[in-house]
Amino acid sequence: MPTDTSTDGVPQGDALTNLTPSDRSDVAADRVSGLDALELAPKTDKGALGKRIWASTWPKVLAIAIVVGAWQLVFLSGWRKPYVLPPPADVFAELGELITEPKFWDGVQLTMTRALTGFALAVAIGTLLGALVSQFKPLRAAIGSLITGLQTMPSIMWFPLAILLFQLGEEAILFVVVIGAAPSVANGLISGIDYVPRTWLRVGQVMGMRGIAKYRHLILPASLPSFVSGLKQGWAFSWRSLMAGELLVIVPGTVSIGVRMQTARDLNDAVAVIAYIIVVLIVGILVDQFFNAADGALRKRWGLTAS
Repeated sequence: MPTDTSTDGVPQGDALTNLTPSDRSDVAADRVSGLDALELAPKTDKGALGKRIWASTWPKVLAIAIVVGAWQLVFLSGWRKPYVLPPPADVFAELGELITEPKFWDGVQLTMTRALTGFALAVAIGTLLGALVSQFKPLRAAIGSLITGLQTMPSIMWFPLAILLFQLGEEAILFVVVIGAAPSVANGLISGIDYVPRTWLRVGQVMGMRGIAKYRHLILPASLPSFVSGLKQGWAFSWRSLMAGELLVIVPGTVSIGVRMQTARDLNDAVAVIAYIIVVLIVGILVDQFFNAADGALRKRWGLTAS
């Protein structure tokens, strides 16, 4: 004998067949809501916080230990003189002294200000360009390949033109940073929009979504995973372009990380040069961790990874 109701009060079996079509729709909606609530419910903790932190930390610690150990072995082999390739202990001691100097942090602040400003401009330009190219087929046919070509072009090739246009100024550095990062952002958005399911677009059309509302509420959220990947790649291009720019374009009156590194090279101070290389590497790793966290949160939200 089929049961009439489930434990949560939802009609089942014969009781369901006796309902009117309107009531059946309500029951279906309740079931869907229940499934949504189950999907979005907070996940139970699968392990202690300390264990999760250790599981994500120890591979990085091991990698650092391997690199430092290999560096020490190369130094002990005598492959290069100590004044050309100093030991790790000397470099880390120099790094410890650097981080206690206020002028060092002034240089870091200047470099990061340039990086964030250039990246923000690249995101704004790349997002607008990607949206336009993905919306208008003639525009994609005209400049779609050009965007990819700009993305693959070495950023250092733009500096002669940038210096001619803007002289030795901040604008020259920002120009190269933007033109190096914007194509990656645009391609990330274009790729994300291309893979938005056609069914979703038809649903949005039925719901009356047009113009900006369609992009804001449907297309951009659906293309977010690819867009975040484009942002990450755009940051990598902008950071590399900025470092090259600070070594090539020395703006009078400014002392950035690149300027301090160039000064150390002019003085044949290999210890300081490697110390600044480590600083640039650390900044890049920290920003990469930020993008990885954002990408991981997005993947969890979409149910693409286990929590």
